[in-house]
Order: sequence, then C-alpha cells, then structure tokens
Amino acid sequence: MGFITVDKTGATRSPLPFNNPFGGFGDDLLQRFFGRRSPEGQEQQPREGRQQGAGSGFIISQDGLILTNHHVVGDADRVTVKLSDGREFTAKTIGTDPPSDVAVIKIEAKGLPVLALGDSDAMEVGDWAIAAGNPFGLTQTITVGVISAKGRSRLGLADFEDFMQTDAAINPGNSGGPLLNLEGEAKVSQRC
Repeated sequence: MGFITVDKTGATRSPLPFNNPFGGFGDDLLQRFFGRRSPEGQEQQPREGRQQGAGSGFIISQDGLILTNHHVVGDADRVTVKLSDGREFTAKTIGTDPPSDVAVIKIEAKGLPVLALGDSDAMEVGDWAIAAGNPFGLTQTITVGVISAKGRSRLGLADFEDFMQTDAAINPGNSGGPLLNLEGEAKVSQRC
C-alpha cells in the first residue's frame, strides 16, 4: 500500500486543500456554520497558490502500477508515493477515468509486493471488510467492519455508481485505498 501526496498549482479561493473533507459542500453551507470567509459584500478573489492533498493507493503489479481514485490524483501536477518501507517515489499518472473515479499511477520500482484482486461480486451483506489507508495523513491504518449494502447508486459521487457500503471507518486520506476481504484480497478502492 502507498501513501499518496499530491500538489497542484493554480488559482484558489480557499486555503483548504483540493482533496478536502468539505469539498462536497457549497459555500452557503460553510458560511452558515463558520461565517463569512471574506469581508462583508466583497467577493473573495482567486489567488495563485499551491494546493496539497493526500490519499491512498495499492500496488497491483510488481513493476509499480498502483490503483487509486481519480479524485485523489486526477488534477495533480505532482504525485508522490511513499511505501511502507519508507521509500518515496515520484509517480506518473498512467490513466484516469473520472466517470468511475478510478486512476492508475506508476512508480519506477521492481519486485514490489502485490495486493491480490478479489471478486467484489462474491462479497455478501454481512461479510467482514477491512479498510486500509492513510486517513488524515496517518500511515498504515486499518479499520474493520462489515459490508452493510451492495449496489448503492444515485448518490451523485460519480457518473458510474455501484458502491459497496461498509461500516468500517473511512476518513479523508483513505480514498484510493483497498477494501479487503478476510483473505486479504482487494475488493474495491475506497471513496470518502
């Protein structure tokens, strides 16, 4: 598994990172709870700046292919992967699919341990599930729960939705990490 950090340079209106836990909420909701972020009656002007984000991914080939989420790496100018043994690599984005929120990145390494992919259709409601990732920048974290439901859709998170729901804790930074069965096989990439 890898801890992914991303950088993007560009116009921003907010100091929050572009992969932030409030990304799905509009300004009106934030203002309701936290007040205005700019002086009364003034529109906040975009400014040039560097945004940072973080997520997770898992190795699917010994030569460095890593599966993650599009929303983790899709708009990044620079992607860095830190492995559990402490090695750090600059990753190249091989491809992303925004409608399904899937991305593949690659690091230049050989002989890496690979996480076996399982059959998510074989999972049943009530099966144990293990969520692995790097929530809040804390590396090598797992949480345990059960599969609560399958086939969740119409949530507005992606164009193609067929989500597996779990009660295992998944927090910002877990995105792109695997949801595992008890045999240690990856079933899906997590989305938070």
